[in-house]
Amino acid sequence: MEHRPPLRTAPEFTLGFKEFVGLIAALMAVNALSIDPMLPALPAMGDTLHISNANDRQWIITLYFIGLGLGSLIYGPLSDRFGRKPVMAVSLSLFLVFTAVCALAPSFTVMLIGRFACGFFAASSRVIAVSIVRDRFHGDQMARIMSLIFIVFMIVPVLAPAFGQAVLLIAPWRWIFGALLIVGLAIVLWMMVRLPETLAPENRVEINRADLAATLKTVVTSRGSIGYMLASGTVLGGLIGFITSVQQIFFDVFHSEAIFALAFASIAGFMGIGSFLNSHLVEKVGARRLSQGSLMLLILLSGTHAVYAWLGMETVWSFIAFQAATMLSFAFTGSNFSAISMEPFARGAGMASSFQACLTTIISALLGAFVGSQFDGTTLPLALGFFCYGAVALIFIAWAEHGRFFTRPGLAALRSDAIVPH
Repeated sequence: MEHRPPLRTAPEFTLGFKEFVGLIAALMAVNALSIDPMLPALPAMGDTLHISNANDRQWIITLYFIGLGLGSLIYGPLSDRFGRKPVMAVSLSLFLVFTAVCALAPSFTVMLIGRFACGFFAASSRVIAVSIVRDRFHGDQMARIMSLIFIVFMIVPVLAPAFGQAVLLIAPWRWIFGALLIVGLAIVLWMMVRLPETLAPENRVEINRADLAATLKTVVTSRGSIGYMLASGTVLGGLIGFITSVQQIFFDVFHSEAIFALAFASIAGFMGIGSFLNSHLVEKVGARRLSQGSLMLLILLSGTHAVYAWLGMETVWSFIAFQAATMLSFAFTGSNFSAISMEPFARGAGMASSFQACLTTIISALLGAFVGSQFDGTTLPLALGFFCYGAVALIFIAWAEHGRFFTRPGLAALRSDAIVPH
């Protein structure tokens, strides 16, 4: 009898829905774990590592984002070729190695090298997590899943600064990195044991110039896709500016170190509320309608905040209120922009996700670093950053949509039952 090779079938997916959302959120939260607990520790890190200029401490955060952006470019093609799971396992293991380097860093230079490397290797968790979701869902359904993941993910930045402050009460700042090592190892083991491979064999893409060029050409020539990527990176610049300068705002402007963790949690909590609302509304209203309307509201809020700060009326409570409202609006943009820009891709989703993550992160890191560098002892640079970046993002969206707002193209194909059966 003639021997025939076994048929190639799509990977079996047995992970429960709740565990799937939790695991993907945990993988994406690796980056928040690597950033937010450091915020209250920046002054202590500056003293130990002899950082004379307070604004230079922001590079501990900024270089992580730059590494995150550059690393994002390679993990999509690698995961499209070798599968999602093995690539993420190797890269996150290297992330843990360089986290240990940061914990033991004897100088500011070594710390910056370690932070860049941590971001570079942790980029896999962000890029491949989005690709895994795209392997399973698309359209408004993908936007809903991303919102649910974002809700769980938001628990980390809400609690992380308080965690960092708690560590500082009982141990030196280096133990923050030690705790990150333990949590990161637990997440990697969870992923290795429970997550099945989601990339269907027929969707694997060989790493060669022709395939990469074809996918990249599709990304950059798709007006809707590249437009929303640029908009996402630009509006994210305001968020990065907030992260890099918020410690100095609470410590140096308002002298409110005691409430920093609680205030940060309150502000970030409104982003979680927005993501929860988005997950329930996006399939009914549409990703475009929600994200575009929310971006317009963000521009209005941040413009009002800028005027308020310019008039010298800012207090710690007004700052918290304005930022909470801004983050609530912001929550309706991020996951929806990501889902819209990924709509054209099933085959080559990893490469598309890599390019998206690289472009948005590099743009936002540079724009956010600029906002942080403008810190002048007031909240005005941050408010102006959100306003200007939101306005530019709206211009990109107008270009992507040919000047038409609040549309919902392909409605029938994007309903909740339109799931790619992998």
